[in-house]
Formats: sequence, structure tokens, C-alpha cells
Amino acid sequence: MPFHPDSLPDLTGKVYIVTGGNAGMGYHTVSHLAKHNAHVYMCARSSSKASTALSSLKTTHPTSKITFLQMDLTDLSSVVAAAQRFLSLETSLHGLVNNAGIMAVPYSETNDGHEIQWQTNYLAHWVLTSHLLPVLLKTSQAAGPGGVRIVNVSSSGHLGAPKGGIDFAALEARRGSENGKGGGGEWTRYGQSKLANILHSNTLHRLYGPGSAAARSGEGEVWVSSVHPGLVETGLAGTVEKNTTGLAGMFDVARLFRLFVSAEKGSWTNLYCVAGTDMKKEESGGYREILGRWLEPWWLSGAARDGELAERLEAWTVEVMRREGWVEQ
Repeated sequence: MPFHPDSLPDLTGKVYIVTGGNAGMGYHTVSHLAKHNAHVYMCARSSSKASTALSSLKTTHPTSKITFLQMDLTDLSSVVAAAQRFLSLETSLHGLVNNAGIMAVPYSETNDGHEIQWQTNYLAHWVLTSHLLPVLLKTSQAAGPGGVRIVNVSSSGHLGAPKGGIDFAALEARRGSENGKGGGGEWTRYGQSKLANILHSNTLHRLYGPGSAAARSGEGEVWVSSVHPGLVETGLAGTVEKNTTGLAGMFDVARLFRLFVSAEKGSWTNLYCVAGTDMKKEESGGYREILGRWLEPWWLSGAARDGELAERLEAWTVEVMRREGWVEQ
């Protein structure tokens, strides 16, 4: 990969948020940003997990500025509270890495009534981004083009989304739906959530990216990327391998051919997209993977390139999240 984290510029005065920052790729994303003097808000579900990660990071970067931001993506009230806490502490935000996620878990619903992968991977990050957009746009007015960025971690798993891309009928029929019938199996639901991440990025790029009405009017310009991290050795991959029939052998073959990369290297694409100096405005709105390639159109499904579907998903999400009170009317 032509990019290496050591090439990141001095990030003194810059502020970033990384969800799932206590482990895996998120941990190394936090580590490299902090190493280059950024103030990083590390989101994690529990203070104990955050404390362990912070102790390790402080050993490596004793002068780094890292702040724990408690956030449970399965609880939308926690997401809103985290955004509000951040806004009470900071007046600028240069980068948001929506990194946390779960993969191929059995059907269940959160206390908010949404299928757990749909909420954890997509809805919660949509809500967080919505609350932070005003400060991102305000920061960009002073930071200039490329000075403010959003990264949504997706996956090639989006190719496994249901026919048509997003099964809106299944989403509306949540609460008590019989084992998720109509929403497909765990991999289909995962693919749907990861497709939603890409469509969300496409919408953000259309509304706020280079050349958008917001950029032309001076409201602000935000560069947006979708990321496919590849086969990364993380606790998430290990859990799925252990609990999913047939995957153990496939993962062993992938390791034999060295297709897996470390969690540290898995963070490189996040870092390039959120703070790399080589990224150009033409790359905003793109879909990038670990080897540094921009993948569209070869590795994007038709649904991921469907502008009407992106608009429909955005309208659906706005309506539901407003109705439930997670964003303002």
C-alpha cells in the first residue's frame, strides 16, 4: 500500500472521534492519530474496556491526548448523550471515523426495537453523524477543503444484502418478527447494514462533499469515504469464525495464503481517508479497501451505486429517527 501512517502530518490542534476505539482497527486508528498529536475521542461501551485501552495507549504515547467517550451503539439514548457531551467539550471536529460494528450475529432486537446489526452498524452511526454535522461543517469553514472528513467502515459483505438492497418491509416489521423472517439470515442482515453504510456515505458526499450546494454556498465541505477493511485479524473475526458453521476452514485457508492482515494494518485505510495528505477531493464519496485501491465500480453492488435507493434510505431513516425522537424535527 503506498500509504503508511508514519506519513500523517502533525495533527496538533485537530480533533477526531473514533467509534469502537478501544479494540481492533479502532484502537490502532486512535493510536496513530494520537501519535501525530491529535486530540482523539475514543468511543467505547464500558469504562473498564476504555480504561484498559487507555492504559496501553498511554504506555506507547505518554503525552497523547485521548479522551474516553462512553457510547453504546445498541442504545440510541447513549449515542445522543455522547454526541451532546462531545459538543459540550469541543467547538471543532476534524474527523469522524464510524468504525465500530458487529458481524453475522443471531437475530435479536435492541431495546430501541431495531434489529441489532441494523442499529449497531448503521442507525446508531447515522444518529451520531447527524448530531455532529453542524460542528463538522463549522470546522470545515476554517479548515478548508479536505480539512474535515467522515469515514464509514463498510465491507464487501454489502454484496450479500437482500434483493433490492434494503428490505424496508422487514425493517418496518421488526418488534416480534419471527426469527427475523423477511429480513434474511444473519449474513443477509449484515450485508444490508453494510450497504446502508455505503449509501449513507453517498448521501453525505452528495449533500456536503466537494461541489455540493453546501460547499458552494460556504456552509461547509466534508470529504466522505466508505471503507472495506478486508480480512483483518480482530476479535470480531475470531468470534464469527468460532460461531459460524463452515467458516473456520475457510479462514484457515485465507491465513495460509496470507490474505488476513493485522488489526494495525487494517487501520491504515481509516487513517488515509480521515487524515492522509495524499487524498484528493475527487476521491470523496469513494469506496476504498486495504490495498489502497478505489474499488468502484468493480467491487460495488448495483444497489451501492443506486442514487434513488440512497435517497429512499435517507428519507426512511430521517422519518423513523425523527418519529422516535433521536433527531430533531
